[in-house]
Amino acid sequence: MNNIIELISQPWHWSISGIMIVFVMFLLLWFGGEFGVSSNLRTICAMSGAGNNCNFFDFNWKEQTWNLVFIMGAIVGGFIAMTIFSSPEPVQISAATQQHLQSIGIATPQTLAEGNGYVPTEIFQSPFSVMNVLLLTIGGFLVGFGARYAGGCTSGHAISGLSNLQLPSLIAVVGFFIGGLVMAWGILPMLLGSA
Repeated sequence: MNNIIELISQPWHWSISGIMIVFVMFLLLWFGGEFGVSSNLRTICAMSGAGNNCNFFDFNWKEQTWNLVFIMGAIVGGFIAMTIFSSPEPVQISAATQQHLQSIGIATPQTLAEGNGYVPTEIFQSPFSVMNVLLLTIGGFLVGFGARYAGGCTSGHAISGLSNLQLPSLIAVVGFFIGGLVMAWGILPMLLGSA
């Protein structure tokens, strides 16, 4: 058992993820399913009876039960990966990235006592600070609104939509990347500089 845990805990080549995504997409296309995470919110609202008040939620949500199982698996899998299979070392970040992060005021942990490196403490030191509440509220609204306005989230468009050769998904993915670049290189450094 220890050998299996040790094997799973080691870094794997990036191509393994790609192969698994292709396999899952093949199965979804074969069985007529579509992959997406944000659609689960619509499914949960429909399960809760929101279809009685809004036509958008009036659909056969039972056809999307498999997607809810996928989300639960992602949550449970993430918890298991973090608690059982996580590396005892902080996240390995390249020296160039560490220098850039330091230039905008984000320190990367060198020891586990300083943190694991997944979430910069400079941004999330106090979860109830005014800046964090504004960032999470406005960011959450923009992500939620954007996912519905674009007809799907990043995973739905970038994985499912592109594999179906859908032009709207290509346009959405280009928009996602532009938004991410603007945030990472423009807005976030400005916010951290003013904090």
